Amino acid sequence: MKSTSFLLFSGILVASLIAAEKNPKLRIIEDSRPVSAIGEVPVVSYADVLEKATPSVVAVYSSQIVQSPYYQRAPQGIQDLFRQWGRPLPDADPNQKERLERVGVGSGVIISEDGYIVTNHHVVQVQHGKAADEIRVRLSDGIEYVATLIGSDEKTDVAILKIEPDEALPIVTIADSAKLRVGDIVFAIGNPLDVGLTATRGIISALGRDSSGILGPGAYENFIQTDASVNLGNSGGALIDAAGRLVGINTAIVSGSGGSIGIGFAIPSNMVLNVVTNLIESGEVPRGLLGLIPVNLTPDLADAFDLPSTRGALVNQVQVGSPADEGGIRHGDIILKVDAVVIESAPQLRLVVSQMRPGREVEVTLVRLNETLTLPVVLGSLSGLVASTDLEQDILDGVLLEAIDKRIRKGLSLPDEIDGVLISDVLPESRYADIMARGMVILEVNGTAVTTPEAFEAQLQVGKNRLYIWHNEINHFIVLKIKE
Repeated sequence: MKSTSFLLFSGILVASLIAAEKNPKLRIIEDSRPVSAIGEVPVVSYADVLEKATPSVVAVYSSQIVQSPYYQRAPQGIQDLFRQWGRPLPDADPNQKERLERVGVGSGVIISEDGYIVTNHHVVQVQHGKAADEIRVRLSDGIEYVATLIGSDEKTDVAILKIEPDEALPIVTIADSAKLRVGDIVFAIGNPLDVGLTATRGIISALGRDSSGILGPGAYENFIQTDASVNLGNSGGALIDAAGRLVGINTAIVSGSGGSIGIGFAIPSNMVLNVVTNLIESGEVPRGLLGLIPVNLTPDLADAFDLPSTRGALVNQVQVGSPADEGGIRHGDIILKVDAVVIESAPQLRLVVSQMRPGREVEVTLVRLNETLTLPVVLGSLSGLVASTDLEQDILDGVLLEAIDKRIRKGLSLPDEIDGVLISDVLPESRYADIMARGMVILEVNGTAVTTPEAFEAQLQVGKNRLYIWHNEINHFIVLKIKE
C-alpha cells in the first residue's frame, strides 16, 4: 500500500473513532408490557409513581447571541436622560457588544444514564428556524449543564441533546406506546411557564391524531391526545403512564387563550425512540418513500369506487419512475395495507411508510376496479428522490419540474408572456412543501431567467436563492434555502 493511501486510511479510521466517541451508543431501558399487567396500580395516591419518574424530567433553556447596545446596560437614570433629549447613548464598552439572551424555555426527558435527553425540535430553535446558540439543561436537583444538540428533526418535532454528567443520571423507563388505550391514566410532567417541575393528571383522550396540521406541511403527525393539563413550557416534557413509564413527549395544545383547555398532544414514545436512535447513529432520519400522492376517501368517493367505507388511501397521482410506479401502483388504486399495517387514511399511509427503511421490500395491498391486489414494492428514500421527470439527477427533493411546452401552456391556460419552469407537483414529504406549490412557474433564479429544469438547477447555489415566480396570476419573490 502506498504511503499516501495508508495515511488516508488512517485518517478515516481516526475520524470514525472520534465520531463514535462523540456520540456513544444510546443505552435505554424498555418495558413492553401493557400497564394492566404491571403489578398493582395505586388508586389512592400516585406519589410513588411520580417520585420515581419526576427526576428524569428536566428544564431546557435556549439562548441566542444578540447585540447589546449601551442603553441596555446603562443605569436607568442615564437611559432616561438620553431618551429625554432624543440622543443616542455612546457605546462605552465596545468589548461587550454581544451577549447571550434567553429566548425560550421548555422541558426534556433523560433517557440514558450517560446524558442523552430528548426534547422538542421547536424548544431548541430560535427565530427563523435557527438553532439556539446555547442550550442549558437544569436537572430536578437544580444542577445545570450546557447541552450539545446532537440532532433535530423538524418533521416530527423531536430533538436529542447530550450533557456530560459527573455521575449516572436518573432515567425514565420507556413503554411501548402501541399498547396504549383510550382511557389509560397518564401524567404530564414538565416545566410550565418556568415555575418548576410540575405534574398534572388526565387520561388518554384519543390516539393516532394525524390531521391537526400542528407541525406544518410535510410533517409526520401521530399524536396522543390527553386532557392532562399542558401549558407553555411543557413542550418536550414527559407523558407517563400509571406505572411511571414514558409513553410520549408533550408537544402542543389546542387553545384559544394560550392556556390549557384539556386538549394536549404528545408524540408517541415509539416514534420518539425511532427518531432519536437514527439521529444519534447517523445524524439524520432515513425515511422510506413510495413516490405517490395519497388523499383521503370522502363518502362520495367511496361510493363512486363501490367501497363499503372510507378506510384506506386513494392514490391521486403516482410519480413517474418512483418505487410506486415501478411496483405497478396506479392512480385510482385504494391502498388498504402496507405489509401487516392496516391503512385508515392518507396521513397514516405517509406516516407508516416514513418509518420504514429505504430499500426495504414491502407488500402493498390495494383495491383496483373491485379487485384486491398485493404488489411487492421496494421503498425508495425521501432524500434520494428523483425530483424531475426529465432528469436523472436530483434538483429539489419531492418537487416535480417540467419545461413549459404547448401542451402544458394550453392545459393551464398560461399567458404567452409567462415562460419558465413549471412546478407540476410537490410531494407532501418534501422539505419545500411549505414554500412551493403545484402550478407555480419559476421565471428567474437569482436574477437569471430560466426555461428548463437544467437551467434552473444551474443557477441554484448553496445558501439563499431568490426565486421570481408566477402563481395565481401574480408575480412575486420567494426565498429558497439550499443546504450543502
